[in-house]
Amino acid sequence: MKLVTSAQMRELERRASGLGLSAELLMEKAGLAVAQEVRKLLDRVAGRRILVLVGPGNNGGDGLVAARHLDDWGASVTLCLTARRHQEGDLNLRRCRERDIPYFEAEGDPGLASFRRALAGSELVIDALLGTGNLRPIAGGVKEILALVAEAKAQRPALVVVALDLPSGLDADSGAVDPATLVADVTVTLGYPKRGLFAFPGADRVGRIVAVDIGLPAHLAGDIRVSLVSPEWVRTHLPLRPQDAHKGSFGRVLVVAGSRQYVGAARLACAGALRVGAGLVTLAVPPDIQPLMGGMMPEVTYLPLPPEEPGLAHPAAAEAILGRLAEYNALVVGPGLGREAKAAGLVRHLLFSLAAAGSPALVLDADALNILAETPGWPAQLKARAVLTPHPGEMARLRGLTVPQVQAQRLELAGEAAREWGQVVALKGACTVVAAPDGESQLCPFVNPGLASGGTGDVLSGAIAGLLAQGLSPQAAAVCGVYLHGLAGELAWEELGDAGMVASDVAEQLPRAIRRLKEGGKVAGVTWRATDGAAAMP
Repeated sequence: MKLVTSAQMRELERRASGLGLSAELLMEKAGLAVAQEVRKLLDRVAGRRILVLVGPGNNGGDGLVAARHLDDWGASVTLCLTARRHQEGDLNLRRCRERDIPYFEAEGDPGLASFRRALAGSELVIDALLGTGNLRPIAGGVKEILALVAEAKAQRPALVVVALDLPSGLDADSGAVDPATLVADVTVTLGYPKRGLFAFPGADRVGRIVAVDIGLPAHLAGDIRVSLVSPEWVRTHLPLRPQDAHKGSFGRVLVVAGSRQYVGAARLACAGALRVGAGLVTLAVPPDIQPLMGGMMPEVTYLPLPPEEPGLAHPAAAEAILGRLAEYNALVVGPGLGREAKAAGLVRHLLFSLAAAGSPALVLDADALNILAETPGWPAQLKARAVLTPHPGEMARLRGLTVPQVQAQRLELAGEAAREWGQVVALKGACTVVAAPDGESQLCPFVNPGLASGGTGDVLSGAIAGLLAQGLSPQAAAVCGVYLHGLAGELAWEELGDAGMVASDVAEQLPRAIRRLKEGGKVAGVTWRATDGAAAMP
């Protein structure tokens, strides 16, 4: 499912027009799709009271088409026009008037008395005021109307707000919002989802997202390089599990992680790899830490490193690791290592000794990334294939930016970093972005505050490595790992709630996440619908 900017969407519509798909036809399909989604929400629409907020331009036109279909199906529809739509020349308004759908113009409604009455009796409000082209602050009557809807929603939580394409005042590209922007229960986004729906603060206002087909030929979007991860995509890329397999069939993961201060990070990374199905996981640790780990995870084997200062890895340990790498398919470096000089020496010696071919695929996380950020020219020295999994703070250090700067341009920064470094980058956070060196980026549509706790990133690094060990490419392993990790977080949230959920809860849910995907069970994310054509164009 492609993810577009407002400019890209306009270009797609222009190309469609060149193929004979008129703006009127696209508007008809868009309005019908919105009406169909309202019908699904309400179960039945006959007799249900619906208020449609109609603005200028195509967004308002889509709202008028939706209103007409809902009226045809027996709903009690009222229109609030916030802009003059050249009544005689507006085909969609004329069709509504022919059906005697009641309407009023906000400009001619003293004190918004008619609007207040209509709102008080409504069960559902469709926000069709402002579309992707609006860049001005919301003011005047529109601002007052949105404030009244927000007030009604606060007083009557059962009132349903449906945003048409995106909530009015939400920037389609950046996710920035006007203070007047409503919090929608459902956003029906048309053609393709817009980037701003998955960027904060806008992502907090959109509710459940339904993307609907409006008849744009798929090949027109072939040059768009950003997409949403779908459960179908992940399901088709999951490693096979043959019945006659043995542990060697599912790969071997070596984890270089942990220190006396961060023992748990090593355990969680190992758990992530095991829980996605890796056949064998080995932890390389200083000998004084190994006894602390033994009782935590009996399934893990160990590569004891040469003894040195208690709890600290050191450069000489890199040779012990390099001597055993031929036995492994994937290598995780970083979780809980610390940033002391000896740990930094280990990371640099190990990573920069790996060849471009013949080395296991890498996952670099946590302190490995912080150490690279302090190493000038590291991208040229890192030859092996790698997946880098920075959180916003680590990305800020790697790119010489602030965290707010990273968060304001997550898609762009992840893509730039992947191209410049020649590696796959998974920029973690709400709606994690996975970017590949070839310019393709995929966004995972999971937002879960329960994942904002220490150690969840360690689980993710292990999960990606476990999938690498089973034969997935770095990009596929990163995308599948991020999606499974997000889904596991959703399953833990369902069971525990979003407070008190810890990283080990997420690791334990990874097998259930895989099973749910394989069985085609319900998962959170964006719903894609085709217009069913139940109502023909008049």
